[in-house]
Amino acid sequence: MPDTAPSSLSRRRFLGVVSVAGLGTAVLTSCGSSDSGGGKDSQGRTVVEWWHIQTTEPGKHLWPQQAKAYEKAHPKVKIKLVPLENDAFKSKMTALVGTGKLPDLYNTWGGGVLKQQVDAGLTEDITDQVKDWIGDLVPASRKAYEFDGRTYAVPVDIGAVGFWYNKALFKQAKIAAPPTTWAELLDAVKKLKTAGITPIALAGKEKWPGMYYWAYLAIRIAGVDGMQKAADAKDFSGDDFVKAGEHLKELVDLQPFQKGFLGAAYPGPTGEAATMGNAKAAMELMGQWAPNTQKSEGKGIGSDLGFFPFPAVDGGKGKPTDVFGGGGGYALRKGGPKEALDFLKWFVGPESDSRLVREGGMIPVNTKARDALTDPNLKAVSDLLNAATAFQLYLDQAYPPAVGQEVNDSVAALIAGSKSPQEVTRSITQVAKSQ
Repeated sequence: MPDTAPSSLSRRRFLGVVSVAGLGTAVLTSCGSSDSGGGKDSQGRTVVEWWHIQTTEPGKHLWPQQAKAYEKAHPKVKIKLVPLENDAFKSKMTALVGTGKLPDLYNTWGGGVLKQQVDAGLTEDITDQVKDWIGDLVPASRKAYEFDGRTYAVPVDIGAVGFWYNKALFKQAKIAAPPTTWAELLDAVKKLKTAGITPIALAGKEKWPGMYYWAYLAIRIAGVDGMQKAADAKDFSGDDFVKAGEHLKELVDLQPFQKGFLGAAYPGPTGEAATMGNAKAAMELMGQWAPNTQKSEGKGIGSDLGFFPFPAVDGGKGKPTDVFGGGGGYALRKGGPKEALDFLKWFVGPESDSRLVREGGMIPVNTKARDALTDPNLKAVSDLLNAATAFQLYLDQAYPPAVGQEVNDSVAALIAGSKSPQEVTRSITQVAKSQ
């Protein structure tokens, strides 16, 4: 999963540019204390401590502005924001889970990580409290936060992974239209290489971008139902998953990535986003934050940027309209102040969500905020989501943390040439069965 770009909500690993050094011990020791979350401040206001990962623009300023707007309308509530870069957030949350005390309101990507917090009795079941308004939110955006028919978090962001491509470079390579099948994608790669163009930008150092390829191939071949069956059985050794690795190896064998891709990060002047944004590669497989990140890390390619869904795989059980992606949401700690949920209801309401869409580069989660979406690239992703026949959460969030990490690590090893497709499936299965 990743992260970057103005909407770091989208992917959990977006590397924020703001240092959070110094937050460590203070944050961990203050969480849940009487002078922070869940208590009263000197003015008698209920304090809601809100941990979020908006450390880059526009969220860096938009989140505090929205908190102030809520406080103005609700003078008895104080929203205490604690911004944390992704990796810092994850490490601090891991430490807090061990203490049994979480922030009043905290970022979550749902899936296996949230399920562990729920099973540990640390997260509030909000099913009954949200039943009157949760239906206003896009169905695909809610799935990652629901277990056994119960709701444990509210989505704030939703998106999907697909191919972003440079129309000018495609034209230069005489590629008439975006590929719709895996065979056509491989053919496009060959044409781009023949034209002297780097076909694909990849942040090999970060692992999660490479995972997208194997995950989408597995979805196309096994289908989302097949993915769920494998997860339930803790067994990914079946032929469908081996074939996913074999198809990925077909791509890797064509040497489609930029020079030095194994050491490339996602952000930074030589990272994947900049490579794509500076027209040094023709494609990248990335989430909805890609256009903004390409502009912030590189120059951006303007009207030359296009989007197409991950291609179909001949003979696969999955449909071309099955979507892989995720988003961000917020969960409440068990027994936290009711004002936290009231704030969250307001935050994803039509007026607030419309502002997040207009100014935050986000796709609306509230169906009543759809008119606020005008960006053509984000509309393409939104259309993909609205037409989705099935939705698969990022694998490194859908599965327990150790399994998700093994998926990332093993697929990275396949791309680097140190693991075979069969070894990838065996490693993931071994870790899954150990959980």
